[in-house]
Amino acid sequence: MALTAGFFYLFATLAVFSAVMVIVAKNPVHAVLFLILTFFNAAGLFILLGAEFLAMLLIIVYVGAVSVLFLFVVMMLDVDFAELRAGFIKNAPLGLMVGGILVIELIMVLGFQVLKPGIAAQASVPIVPGASNTAALGRVLYTKYVYFFQGAGLILLVAMIGAIVLTLRHKEGVKRQSIAAQNARTPATAMSVVKVPSGGSMIPDAKPARVPEPVE
Repeated sequence: MALTAGFFYLFATLAVFSAVMVIVAKNPVHAVLFLILTFFNAAGLFILLGAEFLAMLLIIVYVGAVSVLFLFVVMMLDVDFAELRAGFIKNAPLGLMVGGILVIELIMVLGFQVLKPGIAAQASVPIVPGASNTAALGRVLYTKYVYFFQGAGLILLVAMIGAIVLTLRHKEGVKRQSIAAQNARTPATAMSVVKVPSGGSMIPDAKPARVPEPVE
């Protein structure tokens, strides 16, 4: 128990520190690296809670895709962050208002158990006895919520295809291979027979080749 509590305080302290550094860091690349460290520590906290599936999602999805994507975008686009920070003072009142609303919501969530202490005992726990967290989630998703799960996957697939179609731009004057046109060609369209006159050339406006005179 003491070892579990020690790991909890270690992961929690590192997670809070790295989260603060994400905001404080002036270099955007360093901010993304601290964000990756935050995800790792949050995954450790999920493992301590027995939610290994959520920990795996944080490592594979957020660290392996989202954070690395942010890092490559920041490094390749060379965004001028000095220009972006220029409007910080202008948008500060709106940011403070949104932050205040979030703080009030967090206080209400944390004080909810104080207002109604028995509300947590009334919630049903969809956990299969004798199964791991991942197996229990899989059984619930693919039995009770299978249509919602497949519908969400279909929506994400359509959104991905739509984003590719909207952002795909073909440059004019660039030769591209067309497999359908190659398979549909016939001998009449694939080749042409040209009769070249004697001493002439297939290149238009080309002068005939000079024949050297015989040496006596």
